[in-house]
Amino acid sequence: MARHRKEVIGLVAVESRSPDTDVEQEGLLFIEEVLRGVEFSLSKIEWSLLISLLRGDDQAAAFRRMQKVSAKVDGLLITEGIVSSEQLALLAVRTPIVLIAGSPDEPHTDVFSADNRAGTRALVSHLVERHGRTRLFAIAGPPEAPDARERRIALTEALADYPGTRLSGLFEGRFAAMSGQLAVRDILTWPRSELPDAIVCANDQMAIGAIRELQIAGIRVPADIAVVGFDDMHAGTLVAPPLTTVRQPMRLLGERACSRLLERIADPALPRHVERLPTELIIRESCGCGGHESGPG
Repeated sequence: MARHRKEVIGLVAVESRSPDTDVEQEGLLFIEEVLRGVEFSLSKIEWSLLISLLRGDDQAAAFRRMQKVSAKVDGLLITEGIVSSEQLALLAVRTPIVLIAGSPDEPHTDVFSADNRAGTRALVSHLVERHGRTRLFAIAGPPEAPDARERRIALTEALADYPGTRLSGLFEGRFAAMSGQLAVRDILTWPRSELPDAIVCANDQMAIGAIRELQIAGIRVPADIAVVGFDDMHAGTLVAPPLTTVRQPMRLLGERACSRLLERIADPALPRHVERLPTELIIRESCGCGGHESGPG
């Protein structure tokens, strides 16, 4: 690395996208895992990490904060589509940037993300082919989050491959357990004959909230309604029934993105790089299986 570096990397992340999120309990679970990978990469060269947590509901304020952070670091890791493509272009003029869980179509930065489409397709295929579920309800993530958009599109595309199945409804959540609870409260106002037989959640936290709310209402999971998530957070193994989900390599996302950022700091002329990391279907019991199975995402 060249001399006169600050030897500091910035990590900018969304603290919460929902006023109902209990940050201490659930709001930073994804970032905590990514952070471990980033720290592993930096430990090899003994650089420091500056972490800045932003609210996800004020893009202009987030951009101003990033401008200030960028003056204090050699490069930025930015997660989950916090600012617009135009704002990223302005930041990238002065500071090397790598996106984590960003849009693969972003033209101004390197991007590292999980294969959300393959993971979502694996979930749908399992629910339909293994368990015969035909009425799927989606608890989607926030539309401004690239991961959430990809998972929503992949769900619709996957269902189109199975005649006789349908998307019975969609609730736009905020990646928080409360979103899962609110979605189920909405579903339970429907006539019982119209209830879905499976709920596909865009992350594990919303799935856990959905399971809790279904059980409070006396709905059996998975006998009456199956519930699946995405991420493979440890908390999903602790609910009853344990959560079937898709594992995305969160630590490896952080490690690979940070390594690329260090390369770009050393050589700003490197060509743009986009990398999708593979996902894995993790089968436990909330889908209707007995657990202890896995398959590629």
